[in-house]
Amino acid sequence: MSLPALFRITRPHNAVAAGFAAVLGYLIATGTLVPAALMLVAVVALITAGGNVINDIYDLAIDRINRPSRPLPSGEITLAGARIYAVFLFVAGIAASVFTNIYCLAFAVANSLILVAYAASLKKTPLFGNVAVAYLAASIFLFGGAFAGIDGLVQNLPLAGITFLATVGRELLKDAEDVDGDAAGGARTLPMIVGVRRTGFIAFACAAGAVIVSYLPVGTWWGPVYLVGIGVVDLIILAGAAKGLLCTTPACVRDSKATAILRIGMFLALGVFTVAAVV
Repeated sequence: MSLPALFRITRPHNAVAAGFAAVLGYLIATGTLVPAALMLVAVVALITAGGNVINDIYDLAIDRINRPSRPLPSGEITLAGARIYAVFLFVAGIAASVFTNIYCLAFAVANSLILVAYAASLKKTPLFGNVAVAYLAASIFLFGGAFAGIDGLVQNLPLAGITFLATVGRELLKDAEDVDGDAAGGARTLPMIVGVRRTGFIAFACAAGAVIVSYLPVGTWWGPVYLVGIGVVDLIILAGAAKGLLCTTPACVRDSKATAILRIGMFLALGVFTVAAVV
């Protein structure tokens, strides 16, 4: 096994970005940063890296056809080696979380188990795979807030709620975009079961839920700056979901750019929370 391959299979940019998102979660919860918060980067990056490796293990058969240059199908890393490496990364991440607090440790253990379950079976299960992805994205902010204790976790509930609901809606619309390809590949997604139009309604309901959650007054960041900023973000999220709502075909969903608009809305929401927390 080569060291560059071991590095590449973890998708390091993705893993480190997730780690810094946790630090943003701490900043939003407390309005400040402390050097100890950098431990969050290590925990999240290691566990995310473990999830990326375990995902490649379960996708090996597909990657041999679609992505033969990846470390596993190319033979740069053996399957047995990848399994050992994934276990090492998860254990290292959980071990690092011991130096945080009991709440962060609980998230580290739970998310490691969910990442394994997602790779093994959840991603092939209609809706449950979408919910798992959304939870994992939202939990990063809860994890960051939890480093400040239970009060910090509560402070970040609205941001986690927006992230969770908007991500569920976006994931469903992404599945709606990919119906034709998924059908050819033997996948089974919610839009294939209920249709593109009904999926659009569900996605819009998730977006509307995200808007409602955004007004929960549970954080010290709640005030005029936040309300103005989140009002604009909510309009973007609803506009993106509304574009998907109007579609009845996968091509229409792709052309509508609904998923891209929702992604922009989620990034802007994070920006609004961050600015409101430090102002």
